[in-house]
Amino acid sequence: MITELFHKNNGTYGYRRITFELRNQGYIINHKKVQRIMSELGLRSEKFTRESRYKSYKGTGGKVAHNRMNRRFYTPIRLQKLVTDVTEFKCAGEEKLYLSPIMDVFNGEVISFGISKRPTLDFVLKPLKEALETIQKEAEYRTTIHSDQGWHYQQR
Repeated sequence: MITELFHKNNGTYGYRRITFELRNQGYIINHKKVQRIMSELGLRSEKFTRESRYKSYKGTGGKVAHNRMNRRFYTPIRLQKLVTDVTEFKCAGEEKLYLSPIMDVFNGEVISFGISKRPTLDFVLKPLKEALETIQKEAEYRTTIHSDQGWHYQQR
């Protein structure tokens, strides 16, 4: 059935879509089993493989901060917990843009952000400095800024 579905769809279906089709036909099957069988049969969808995403983590290159939030992403206090990351977006053609927002966990408000064509250190520091200005003016409680510890956030 897996081989039949794969060839019926011109080799464009991966294990996720084939699992979905099998379930629609009434079969009870785990996606891991479909993935294993397809691997053993050498069936792989080359046309629609996912491209790798931007990863800013390049190992420990500087000082790594302690994880003070420990996945406690809730607070009843404004500007107590802020989170940030670098995200890559593809725009027209092959052009890429990078976004670095700083968001308040309290209400999901974006305190500051930066957009750049290259993920440089200055690109990350600019929104951080803007957020610090907001924190100094308006924060009523100690603020923690949480990031993914990518190379941008390990610099001194």
